[in-house]
Amino acid sequence: MSPDKLAYMANQIGRFFVSQKSEDGVASIAEHLTKFWDPRMRRDFLAHLDEIALDPIVRQAAERLRKP
Repeated sequence: MSPDKLAYMANQIGRFFVSQKSEDGVASIAEHLTKFWDPRMRRDFLAHLDEIALDPIVRQAAERLRKP
């Protein structure tokens, strides 16, 4: 899947959680990406993280996933 498509999907997830007014949207997004994205999708997404446009809350969640 292209990095732009992954970014689009991640931003959609982020918008959902922001609209739900989750207490910790960053954690909710990171948890969703971990539970529901194929490991290959996460790997490709994180590999291109510096190149793609993400909403700030999604970028924070991705950075959380990037940390070991």
